[in-house]
Amino acid sequence: MNASGCKLYFGRWLIEGSPYVILIDVGYTAWSLDSWKAELWEHCSIGVPWFDREANDAVLFGFLTAWFLGEYAAQSEEPPHVVAHFHEWLAGLGVVLTRQRQIPVATIFTTHATLLGRYLCAGNVDFYNNLAEFNLDKEAGDRQIYHRYCIERAAAHCAHVFTTVSKITAIEAEHLLKRKPDIVTPNGLNVKKFSAVHEFQNLHAMNKNRIQEFVRGHFYGHLDFNLDKCLFLFIAGRYEFSNKGADLFLEALARLNYLLRVNNSDVTVIAFFIMPARTNNFNVETLKGQAVRKQLWDTAQTVKERFGKKLYESLLVGQLPDVAKMLDKEDFTIMKRAIFATQRQSQPPICTHNMLEDSSDPILNCVRRIGLFNSSSDRVKIIFHPEFLSSTSPLLPMDYEDFVRGCHLGVFPSYYEPWGYTPAECTVMGIPSVSTNLSGFGCFMEEHIADPSAYGIYILDRRFRGVDESCNQLTSFLFQFCKQSRRQRIIQRNRTERLSDLLDWRYLGRYYVSARHMALAKAFPDTFIYETHEPTSTSGFRYPRPSSVPPSPPCPVTPHPTTARQRTTTKTSATRRLGSREGSPEHPAALQLLKK
Repeated sequence: MNASGCKLYFGRWLIEGSPYVILIDVGYTAWSLDSWKAELWEHCSIGVPWFDREANDAVLFGFLTAWFLGEYAAQSEEPPHVVAHFHEWLAGLGVVLTRQRQIPVATIFTTHATLLGRYLCAGNVDFYNNLAEFNLDKEAGDRQIYHRYCIERAAAHCAHVFTTVSKITAIEAEHLLKRKPDIVTPNGLNVKKFSAVHEFQNLHAMNKNRIQEFVRGHFYGHLDFNLDKCLFLFIAGRYEFSNKGADLFLEALARLNYLLRVNNSDVTVIAFFIMPARTNNFNVETLKGQAVRKQLWDTAQTVKERFGKKLYESLLVGQLPDVAKMLDKEDFTIMKRAIFATQRQSQPPICTHNMLEDSSDPILNCVRRIGLFNSSSDRVKIIFHPEFLSSTSPLLPMDYEDFVRGCHLGVFPSYYEPWGYTPAECTVMGIPSVSTNLSGFGCFMEEHIADPSAYGIYILDRRFRGVDESCNQLTSFLFQFCKQSRRQRIIQRNRTERLSDLLDWRYLGRYYVSARHMALAKAFPDTFIYETHEPTSTSGFRYPRPSSVPPSPPCPVTPHPTTARQRTTTKTSATRRLGSREGSPEHPAALQLLKK
């Protein structure tokens, strides 16, 4: 292919395991774009407009991938049994062209979120109650993504095996792409990367101290709350205000602020919004806060050294120090100057950066509406950091992983979340989180855990409740969390971290193995047989309710009809361990691939 004008690179991926990887330079073959578009229209009746650069790259990648697979199959000495797994619509044309050219390859197409689903939810429609009612062609055309939608739908129908990452996305795909997924392949994590074994509690304390240092600077002059009784909540991800549930989170924070004030609570909640937006620089007031904090620290160190020297000299001569003489007039002058430097006439800023579209920003407009301006009377404070975290930042020098470990609770009340890596990452790091029954992660945890809230997985009902009811439920979750003692939070973090194995690729990888076995059996029926076993309603391991006292006061959970089978399963599952499920006919891992 390189001799024919393409540019392919072969090597090893610098990750754990060092797998082989082939990189395709799509820009190097851009000269073929027009002819390949014509071929795509002729054979598949899919037209791609010239101005859609992303779709143009998808055309180039699809044709190059199909070309590569065809060359590999043609030049193999023996007929190979190849499985090609394509993810998302950008790679989908490779599936379509592989089938159209009848290349002997087993194909799998996985959608992590349907393209049309993302656009519809971003438009604030009642998505899940109207899945069967949408005019799909019209909706895609109105949003100028009809060609993309055609590519995604064609890939879903052409693949031997079609998969999605969660059951909620499977329902969505069945209605929008008109094909029911063959198998659900949940997203896993390399738990070993996050594993801290017995150290994760110490890492929480260490990183919490780093966040507290930032808070001391950000709220200088208004630090009238006890940092030891301060809880750090956060939401992070793409800036999709409604899809990610930032709107619901802000409304719940306003209601939580009212509850904490009327109950005279001594707990202060600081909510971080880590969502990238358009900015032009750091906020001067925020940078000044960190400078003032550092200056105060240097002043304290100077006075401490002078005090320590006098104490040392007094003890050397065998005398107890005269406390009245330990600090002289110069020391008091230094300290008074430092105190005057902390005087502040304005409120601590909400946003850490200068926003380019301040007047139209959804988060800032919502903050103005609910009136949470970080005033002294508020028990809930808000910090909007419109940039991804980095250890090189002069403002909050922490990587995302360290920041998560230092927080107390991750809040992700998403309306549209096909899987949800952010709550999954919280779980493997031992940090409790709030998710919803409209996210893949939330549905997965409800299916595998008898009482998710006891393990620090709070699942908000956004599917069967209205917005106001869901907001009240989220407020209840947050208020109950604020009432926990430090010991209860430690117990809960231990339980949360215990769920790590459930999200490990060693466990979830079996679903991908099953999908590939299924694809081989469909593509090469004369060579392979795929034996299917009917999985149970709760495929895989089901964590029992903890036998110890709940770590927090009882709070409402998502209502679910409890069947007799679920009641008996909860009793018997306490004796099962994760590893014992391997090979069970109830689990997809037991689906076997047999050679004839």
